[in-house]
Amino acid sequence: AGDVVRAGAFARSLMRGAGVGMLLQHLGGRTAGRWVAMREDGRGLFVRGLVTGETAAGQAALKLIGEGELSGLSIGFIARDWSARHPGLGAARGRDLREIELREVSLVTWPMLPGARFAAAGGAQVARRAA
Repeated sequence: AGDVVRAGAFARSLMRGAGVGMLLQHLGGRTAGRWVAMREDGRGLFVRGLVTGETAAGQAALKLIGEGELSGLSIGFIARDWSARHPGLGAARGRDLREIELREVSLVTWPMLPGARFAAAGGAQVARRAA
């Protein structure tokens, strides 16, 4: 959508720790598992999580992952500090996001950022780049 997440934008959310859900396709109440590690690095947000069969969404996610139909990650957030990107600077739309409140990281079929993907390891473990 043209948004650019700047380095450090996740800092406050990561300091607060808990409360960032793992959802299936951004659907509230469809918890697919839990995130066990989150950190911001030189490429963006790194997450590691466990998808479990304890919920219907988790069971659906495991099935889709096993079929190779689910491999994307997408963030749900509230923009706290941002500015509009200016068309005159080569960016026709979007925002420069300096601080965001991370609410959830979803397992999705089609991420907005094509490189936001995860790889399954050890059965139900999910790890990769979210943004």
